Amino acid sequence: MSGKSVESVFDGQDMTGLAASIRDGEVSAREVVEFALGRLAERNPAINAVVSERAEQALAEVDAGLPDGPLRGVPFLIKDLHADVAGLPTSNGSRLFADRVAEQDTELVARYRRAGLVIIGKTNTPEFGQNASTEPVLFGPTRNPRRLTHGVGGSSGGSAAAVAAGIAPAAHASDGGGSIRIPASANGLVGLKPSRGRMPSGSPLAGPMSVEHAVTRSVRDTALLLDLTAGPAVGAPFGIAPPARPYVDEVGADPGTLRIGITTTMPGGEPVHPDCAAVASEVGVLLEKLGHHVETAAPVFHPEALGAAMQYLMSAPMAVEIDHRLAELGRELADDDLETMARVQYERCKSASVTDLSAAYSALELTAREIGRYFTEYDLLLTPTLGAPTPELGLLDAMNLEAMWQHAGTYGALTSPFNSGGQPAISLPLGKDSIGLPLGAQLVAAHGREDLLIRIASQLEAAYPWSTAAAWPAVAG
Repeated sequence: MSGKSVESVFDGQDMTGLAASIRDGEVSAREVVEFALGRLAERNPAINAVVSERAEQALAEVDAGLPDGPLRGVPFLIKDLHADVAGLPTSNGSRLFADRVAEQDTELVARYRRAGLVIIGKTNTPEFGQNASTEPVLFGPTRNPRRLTHGVGGSSGGSAAAVAAGIAPAAHASDGGGSIRIPASANGLVGLKPSRGRMPSGSPLAGPMSVEHAVTRSVRDTALLLDLTAGPAVGAPFGIAPPARPYVDEVGADPGTLRIGITTTMPGGEPVHPDCAAVASEVGVLLEKLGHHVETAAPVFHPEALGAAMQYLMSAPMAVEIDHRLAELGRELADDDLETMARVQYERCKSASVTDLSAAYSALELTAREIGRYFTEYDLLLTPTLGAPTPELGLLDAMNLEAMWQHAGTYGALTSPFNSGGQPAISLPLGKDSIGLPLGAQLVAAHGREDLLIRIASQLEAAYPWSTAAAWPAVAG
């Protein structure tokens, strides 16, 4: 054993470094997992990021002997949406699913375990992931450790807050319209949404736009987790060519001189908040200093048609899942089963026709082609991750339809188009808003080009490093 404390090892490096310390004997896997569980007990009450725990099971797995994977002994958290952990509930953030306990792991969770990760709990999510803020009725809001009056983004808000607060070095996340990148921006983390078809899906009902990965503190952690988990599950509806080499080999690799388009307006042309625009513009200057060519240019597509289609494409899988659950329970939908927003979406889908859904899929395919053409001229697109800074809790209240109609679109307007097109996109913690909360810049590449995103992200990380220190103690307001 070295003279280092478990705390210094846990806090002083990223997930990759922590795994190396365990492998080299600086600390034991049991010490690290016990420390993470202590952090969970200490810090979670203030931020409400983790909604179910498995402390005894995690320690028993360590004692029984973990798989000899590259991340052996590293504590990890799973988002409580679609991803099943045997013995824990998969609530989807919904009262209707609150007592549904998973019998076995989903494929991605099984891959995490084979990598040696130790799952210590599941994290808070808005109901069915249908909100850019994590404040479900079932569990209550997750609070931003940098300012407890503010949200953490959504829908992977619990995962991002837990990593930001130093409970775990990385956590599982998923993204159907920005749900990895939005909370990464709000919590000062790296958040990569992989290409459509790159990852196994936790649920056949997740739809064509949702993809799973993680929120991390470093680019190399994002790359390593992708290497250890990428590849569609057996029978997956979407396929994709495997990478030419491991993604970790792209970390530090020369990206060459890239042609990068930048936009600081919404897809419909409206300006984003000045704080968000400033971050993207500043990153554009940094990229020029690194030798890249940056010019104003945005994909041309039809956001109104896409927005109308998204109403069905985001809601239809949820409606099917609700019906499956009601069939399991053998009853009709009760008044208090769903939040107001989910109830409206459910009822809209129940009255939709096959023609409506077919038209929505046609709009999705058209958008994919339109956005895809952009990447025949440009290597990357740079945008703000968010259209407005992270809001105070309560602004995006899924029980308040008027508030959701008025405000929700702002937060996913720059992220959701690339779920529609299936392109990979990454949010990097390269800025702050006027009150000091993190703001991300988003980089998007052509479908299948996660390698290029990792190269440029690691180049920015090396040249302009961000803090990886835990956001603690929590700031009251």
